[in-house]
Amino acid sequence: MEVQETRVQTDRVLTIPNILSMARLIGVPLFLWLILRPEFDGTNSDGWALLVLAFSGISDYLDGKLARRWNQISRLGRILDPAADRLYILSTLIGLTWRDILPLWLTAALLAREAMLLVMVGILRRHGYPPPQVNFLGKAATFNLMYAFPLLLLSDGETWLASLAEVFGWAFAGWGTCLYWWAGILYVVQVRRLVKADTATD
Repeated sequence: MEVQETRVQTDRVLTIPNILSMARLIGVPLFLWLILRPEFDGTNSDGWALLVLAFSGISDYLDGKLARRWNQISRLGRILDPAADRLYILSTLIGLTWRDILPLWLTAALLAREAMLLVMVGILRRHGYPPPQVNFLGKAATFNLMYAFPLLLLSDGETWLASLAEVFGWAFAGWGTCLYWWAGILYVVQVRRLVKADTATD
């Protein structure tokens, strides 16, 4: 994460990047409903859930790229993009943990990192700094997790494809979790330096 504020290029709300981010947010409850249907005596909808997750990954790539290319970086976009990322990760954690695909310890590790980040955001705001912006390391962590989750969902079966998906899914989950915490620790270090500098100038 970076504490520096990205330059806002437009105050428009209805831009193509923002519409893509809004569509991703709308897909969050749909994805969670699809993934939990088997737990409530519904038909298995894992295929549709994977399609929603695939759309999320594609739109995540496109909204940032188009915003930079078309000079449409906006205040709303800076909120929507990371919010959609975190909500998809949260909804996937809930769904996969509920279905016993993810172990509780991994879910707890990822949620603890999110809780730590919320504390740091609160500290930043008290010192007059904007919310954090996603940097390359944070994006890389999200990228790995967004690959891990659909693969782990595919691993819920007895076929050779499920076995292969399990191997690669756990590899991406391990890398993503490590990067997620690495980005979080670096962010804590940055916040500490800012607070220390503020204290020294008071």
